[in-house]
Amino acid sequence: MSELIQNHANGQDQKKRKRKRLKKGKTEEIQPQASDVRVNRTNKKLKFGDDDELLKLPEDGKSEANDLDVEPSRIVADLAVSKDLSTSAEPQTPELIQDQAQKSTAKETLVLEKPLVQKVEKRKKHVKKTFYESDNDDDDDDDYGGSLFNVGNKTSRASLREQAQRLLESRQSLPIYLHKDKIVDYVTRNQVTVIIGETGSGKSTQIPQFLMPLNKKRIAVTQPRRVAAASLAARVSEEYGCVLGQEIGYQVRFSNVTSPSTKVNYLTDGMLIRELMLDATLSKYTTIVIDEAHERTVLTDLILGFLKQIILSKKRTDLKIVVMSATLNAELFSKFFDHAPILFVEGKMYPVSRHYLGTSSEDIVDTMIRAVVQVNMSEQEGDLLCFLPGQEEIDNCVNILTTLAPELPKEAPMIVALPLYAALSPGKQLKIFEKLSGRKRKVILATNIAETSITVSGVKYVIDSGLRKVKVWKHQLGLSTLLTTPISQASAKQRAGRAGRESAGKVFRLYSEKLFLNKLPKQQESEILRNDVILPVLTLKKMGVDDLLNWTWLEHPGRDSIISALGTLYTLGALDGQGKVTPLGYKMAIMPLPPALSAVLIEGFNRGVVREVIDIISCLSVDNLILNVGGNGELRDEINFKRRQYCPLGTKLGDLIALKEYFDFFKKMYDSKNTAELKMWCKDLFFSFKGFKNVLKVRHQLTEYLTATVKQDTSISDQERSLQLKNLKAQLGRSDIEDDDDEDDFKELLHLLNIEQILKSFLKGYASNTAIGMPDRSFRTCATGQLISIHPSSNLFGKSGLDAVMYIEYVYTMKAYGRNCSQIELSWLQEMAPNMLSGAKESINE
Repeated sequence: MSELIQNHANGQDQKKRKRKRLKKGKTEEIQPQASDVRVNRTNKKLKFGDDDELLKLPEDGKSEANDLDVEPSRIVADLAVSKDLSTSAEPQTPELIQDQAQKSTAKETLVLEKPLVQKVEKRKKHVKKTFYESDNDDDDDDDYGGSLFNVGNKTSRASLREQAQRLLESRQSLPIYLHKDKIVDYVTRNQVTVIIGETGSGKSTQIPQFLMPLNKKRIAVTQPRRVAAASLAARVSEEYGCVLGQEIGYQVRFSNVTSPSTKVNYLTDGMLIRELMLDATLSKYTTIVIDEAHERTVLTDLILGFLKQIILSKKRTDLKIVVMSATLNAELFSKFFDHAPILFVEGKMYPVSRHYLGTSSEDIVDTMIRAVVQVNMSEQEGDLLCFLPGQEEIDNCVNILTTLAPELPKEAPMIVALPLYAALSPGKQLKIFEKLSGRKRKVILATNIAETSITVSGVKYVIDSGLRKVKVWKHQLGLSTLLTTPISQASAKQRAGRAGRESAGKVFRLYSEKLFLNKLPKQQESEILRNDVILPVLTLKKMGVDDLLNWTWLEHPGRDSIISALGTLYTLGALDGQGKVTPLGYKMAIMPLPPALSAVLIEGFNRGVVREVIDIISCLSVDNLILNVGGNGELRDEINFKRRQYCPLGTKLGDLIALKEYFDFFKKMYDSKNTAELKMWCKDLFFSFKGFKNVLKVRHQLTEYLTATVKQDTSISDQERSLQLKNLKAQLGRSDIEDDDDEDDFKELLHLLNIEQILKSFLKGYASNTAIGMPDRSFRTCATGQLISIHPSSNLFGKSGLDAVMYIEYVYTMKAYGRNCSQIELSWLQEMAPNMLSGAKESINE
């Protein structure tokens, strides 16, 4: 794109020639695969196919296979139901569709329609405001709940009810509210009900409230993400007219905002799994709502398997199960639960026309830039939402568009390019919701985080690259790889649906219609088929399931994946030689951590460094604690130089010790109540202030979990338990180590931290994530002999003379990288995992 930028900088004549080239144009097509091959970056107009009104059905009443909108006729066709539906845009009476031949799919399918065009509900905006606008800091929001979502306890019941009454009108305008009685009737008559509710239908907030009068006990509503559970609970508590944590509450890892009076509990999948461990029949619930089931996370699949076991055992005939999905994979859930009935509720309100490219391109960044410029020149006002595979592509596009914007023709709106991805602080994510003054157009460049999680007012156009990045676990190698892959048809429809929330919109797909129909899979591959299943296997083992291969998997992860997980758990000491759960394994299953980190925590206690280990694990448990600096190389070097001033040990020994030093400095400043200076420190070093505050919360919770684990350990005597509790209290009671800039105290600081025992504790969980240094400064993994490099973000990047390293995460992009690396000694590895070292020697010699 450098040539294009240069052309714009050369003067007015070049601008005129550019506009002429845009008008002439050549046809180009994008394949949904990433490529490193350079292409000609001249300005050629992208030629998209003709507009296609998606809500208009052919005369025969059958929708085309590539329709964006999920229409009643399509859902009936997909479920093998023969009855045709009217294509009128007028509201229709909900009608029960039955067919004698549909036994192979679902017993009953209910299609609930709504008017084609309605006023967009303010619900989504309100939820976002609750989360994002509660704090003006440009730092991360509180991922673990806390005061961010709490309504003041001083608010009177009367005022809460008045607010709920005001919100009732917006609730009644939601598509799903029109069919309240029918939904309640179906849930009442069936033990399992599957509901397809498109984004915007209101299913997540309204259905639990519909069911509240029917339940004497609690309703559990699962969510894949912590923030979603908390924000939904906050919104529903406002609609219901209560203080958050009373009748409506939420429960996420390290935060429990519920009370004995709670009737609806929004909780993450992991928290419901923990409740299943404690109570296999979920006796305190009468209804379990599995929301966002289409995301197919590992834990969601695991929960569905447990729920089917409860149904088959006949122990809870009164338990109602509602599976809610936003895409057309409901047939899978219906079959899994013995052909449960399916209900469909439309959420789409405005038509979205589709446009495809006809030929191929090999540079998705270049093509996205030209597509944005072209849409900006040719379309009326309205914001753009552009989907790209990852952070690197987004940062490149933002930088180029920011450079180009002032040089583009003045007759078009001024482009304001804004990034959106998970590693971006919510303070910066907030910018996508801000209103722009003057004649400006927001161009939001996002990963698939914007498919369903975030709704931005004003978006009228979507540009879809057709790509995404996913982490895939290779159990043969014991590593995860980050791959750029094509999206599914379901994801493409979700992305396009972002354009039709407030008015008629358009989606520009940077790939061909033929590719969409013939190459893209119908649904995305489930997480359980591409992720490791170590935690699910340990959970099943802890709950007494020995026949893992024949358990009620929604989708079987495969024999090799299960065997690999069993081997890893045996190496960690969670399973014995007969495959039984050890006392250590029971403790690991109870901890709200991945099994490897649970093993590290318990080993840290045994080695007398539990306080230091808890601090580091807490830092690792908070997402985006250390923020990405961005694409500016000079700025990145400057920030890294500043960071090294605060981690003298970490600069030499690695990233785990650096995290401990960063946290110690933060806590020292935090305890001194010097908040303004501390926030400035975080901002200067690209740290998340609220992320560190979350570390304090996680640290406290892990301390409580570890204490409870020791108290409940039945494998030891009362006397030994008493000694362990005293030992734990002594370790946790030590005062914090204060940082000192005096180099004379470096050795003392090194001794006080007891680096050797800390890193040996981490070796307990990550012995397989080790690599030995070669004479040419490369590294080979001890487990497989694979070549690996230290990630550029690591403090050890570029260091020489390292005998061996340990890494917390292994990723593969352009090549294999170890992230969160620490320097270790070969003697430690020989002590902790002698088999690993011998295996590495064999692999290297080969």
